[in-house]
Amino acid sequence: MELRLFDTYERKLRVFSPLDERKVKIYACGPTVYDHAHIGNLRTYLFEDLLKRTLIWNGYDVEHVINITDVGHLVSDGDEGEDKMEIGSKKSGMNAWELADFYTKTFKQDLERLNILSPDIWCKATDHIPEQIAFIEDLEKKDFTYRLEDGIYFDSRKLKSYGYLARLDIEGLKEGARVEAGDRRFLTDFALWKFSPEHSTRQMEWDSPWGKGFPGWHIECSAMSAKFLGDFFDIHCGGEDHIPVHHTNEIAQTEASRGTRLANFWMHGYFLRLDEAKMSKSSGTFLTLDALEDKGFDPLVYRYFCLGGHYRTQISFTQDGLQAAQTSLNRLYELAFGWGEPGKIHGPTLDSIRSDLNDDLAMPKALATIWRMVKSNLEPSAKKATLLEFDKVLGLNIDQWRPQKLDVPDKVRDLVKRRTQARRAKHWAEADAIRQEISALGYNIKDEGDETTILPQ
Repeated sequence: MELRLFDTYERKLRVFSPLDERKVKIYACGPTVYDHAHIGNLRTYLFEDLLKRTLIWNGYDVEHVINITDVGHLVSDGDEGEDKMEIGSKKSGMNAWELADFYTKTFKQDLERLNILSPDIWCKATDHIPEQIAFIEDLEKKDFTYRLEDGIYFDSRKLKSYGYLARLDIEGLKEGARVEAGDRRFLTDFALWKFSPEHSTRQMEWDSPWGKGFPGWHIECSAMSAKFLGDFFDIHCGGEDHIPVHHTNEIAQTEASRGTRLANFWMHGYFLRLDEAKMSKSSGTFLTLDALEDKGFDPLVYRYFCLGGHYRTQISFTQDGLQAAQTSLNRLYELAFGWGEPGKIHGPTLDSIRSDLNDDLAMPKALATIWRMVKSNLEPSAKKATLLEFDKVLGLNIDQWRPQKLDVPDKVRDLVKRRTQARRAKHWAEADAIRQEISALGYNIKDEGDETTILPQ
């Protein structure tokens, strides 16, 4: 069953075929570690985890690289303003190195809580300064660079294909470009190496052939992806905000230096929206996993919430939506637990799920197929086996779930026994009255056939 994925570079669905038989190489742009990741950031990594799990489910061996941006990401995508790490350092009281270490650890913990598979390689920008310098030197030899007072820049007009990923209207950008670009030759030119300010010392700076300074944000990904995955690999991922600048510039650097567009497929996850606005750390109005847990939501509830929307559609985040996801996920857990031991996988259902998923990761369709199975007359053991097989992609740890153990007072247990007797005798009014007594004591009950489960309110 062929797998089709949407390639942003070509703007169409393409049949996926790895460059190296059964091995798939993926590079994903990682976090800038100056603050906590917000749940909008984390939606991108959930999309990438879905992609990775789907590839594995289809029998591929996946080599996965995520970078850590711990230097070079300025406040403005236009290469202006301070380095985000320097700003974070001032706010936190930690030095830039301590800050990077702290938020790298919290980011990895967030991925673990969301049951996101770890990459094979984590690579930090600060660990690969020589590779970035060498990459810039190669661009310099090929006459794609020029020097300004504040750094070394890439001359984007020398690359005819510049901006193809984002379908930039270069001719349209020429009007007023001198004003917008400042000292740069053209608006879309970007920094490869920034010089340290005169008469001051940065926390993160290195010697280079052009002077003391630090790398630009874009060069790190071109250099590190090439080091670990080669000059042309299978899939490059990131958020939709990376399309017009960061990924456009990655491609430009690699085309100029290595003659490739870096990756065969470019795939992008779309934003989570809060109050009709993109979530961003810089806005100061963002939610973290910790904030969700403080509200009583398990991180896997957020995972399930995100699985309910296609990765190429923006979804709106609301507490009501998260509550609905929690209700659905708890119901799925409870049903699966009640089905007992798994039996034989139901092939037709699994084929339908695979067909949904292999159509550009159409998880909402796959979940609808799952719920049709859940409500069907299929044998419980077959439902359990089929659901557990698909959970290799869902990543919801369904087989590990157990009902919450309650310390139920003897009085409540006695009431439940009396109610059960009343129900068996078909004394419905008495049974309803006892239910109200149980509720007044802080407990709910759920009837399934002759079985009654005691639940917390």
